[in-house]
Amino acid sequence: MKRSWRAAVLCAFVGASASASEPLSRGEPEAQGVSSAAIREFVLGADAIDSFHSVMLVRHGKVVAEGWWAPFDAETRHALFSLSKSFTSTAVGLAAAEGKLSVDDPVLKFFPEDAPAEPSANLKAMRVSDLLRMSTGHQDEPKRPDDQVWTKVFLGHPVPNKPGTHFLYNTSGTYMASAIVQKATGQTVLDYLRPRLFDPLGIDDPEWGASPQGVSLGGYGLSVRTEDIAKFGQLYLQKGRWNGKQLVPEAWVAAATKLQTSNGSNPKSDWEQGYGYQFWRARHGAYRGDGAFGQYCVVMPEQDAVLAVTSAVKDMQSVLDLAWDRLLPGLKKDALPPDPAAREALAQALRNLKMKPPEGAAAPGSSVKAVGRTFAFEPNPRKLEALRVEQGGANEGSITLVLRVDGAERRIPCGRGEWTKSRAAVAGFPEQPAAAAAAWTADDVLTAKVVLVESPFNVTYRIKFEGDRVTVDPEVNVAFGATRGAPLVGKAE
Repeated sequence: MKRSWRAAVLCAFVGASASASEPLSRGEPEAQGVSSAAIREFVLGADAIDSFHSVMLVRHGKVVAEGWWAPFDAETRHALFSLSKSFTSTAVGLAAAEGKLSVDDPVLKFFPEDAPAEPSANLKAMRVSDLLRMSTGHQDEPKRPDDQVWTKVFLGHPVPNKPGTHFLYNTSGTYMASAIVQKATGQTVLDYLRPRLFDPLGIDDPEWGASPQGVSLGGYGLSVRTEDIAKFGQLYLQKGRWNGKQLVPEAWVAAATKLQTSNGSNPKSDWEQGYGYQFWRARHGAYRGDGAFGQYCVVMPEQDAVLAVTSAVKDMQSVLDLAWDRLLPGLKKDALPPDPAAREALAQALRNLKMKPPEGAAAPGSSVKAVGRTFAFEPNPRKLEALRVEQGGANEGSITLVLRVDGAERRIPCGRGEWTKSRAAVAGFPEQPAAAAAAWTADDVLTAKVVLVESPFNVTYRIKFEGDRVTVDPEVNVAFGATRGAPLVGKAE
């Protein structure tokens, strides 16, 4: 089996490296057996949640619906978070096919320099496959501190359970899989996948963060576009074949997407249908890669369909419930009669997708002295030193929010009723592409929302002016911890 995998991968590599693939082809929903009305109901349900960023549905290899909620767009990469894990799994499968490693290899084999002086029996028994199926034997996930070697921390962490017997979602385990690929091939997972996966699929300029040791993060950190997610899902739906070439061994696709570890029994939860090699099993015979706050690559073999979604939701199950309840019934076995009215209604819904900007007046109340004044803040953990609101911009009521943070001035242009794109560094996030909108939601309250368009995150500033005082109350929409802190109070200079 290993020789056949290796031959397939090498042939695919030689044939595919010469040119990138075309975009996915497009098709009419009804011609592909999909009800436009059902897609529209799904899109309207997603729009009501007000946290979707993009959606793309592929049926029989053709994109039958696609849309982006402004200010998000088709050309901008989006952080995948744990959906990255499925790409790392693919790298392990390709390295195994090339004979660089085996899923049966002990993890300790690759890191003798980082191993404890006296490894436990359970640590010695931990294999690459245990990393992939989230059954390392840990009781809790090892940390990834910036000032230590992550592989050494992982290997020094207690392993109280026999590997293979205990499911624990373990992002550090995926990082170890990435580090193993780098040890075995001499390349980061990002560089290793470029000619073998990204280039053949036409995934341009993927970005993947790295650890302090220069290892691709593996379990998170990859950023690609919505269509790239759909292409990846379509590759797996086609059992690893792309444009007539076997990019990923069919045997690996089967192993990675089947149940490898049981993780619960709730029939209504898509998180308790079992786990494969960095893929979740799902209801309705589907499987998926997914990431925090609602990044999805859902593969539906029984329906010959792929659903790609980027979003910023707190309830990830709600996205899948919406797909199963509204979208799935519209996927029919045979082509449907043309339905021009439903098709146009769907097209209109997709054209009008937009995140809701703050709604309110173009200017503060006449007695409120806010615009053009600089307000200073005492030293604080957020390092906000000063704030000023300047009038003017792309349309009536546009403003520029001027912040001085840690000695640096940051200007954030905000449209009114529409999104104005720029670059911004807000709420502790590094400077990156952003879009912002603002409105006076009360006579003395300016509400500004800054959307970080390459991520799920946005920051809403509620700024209240009271005479010579200003109170700034920022809130992040989603987070792994608290979404808001104590308000900051400043005084006019």
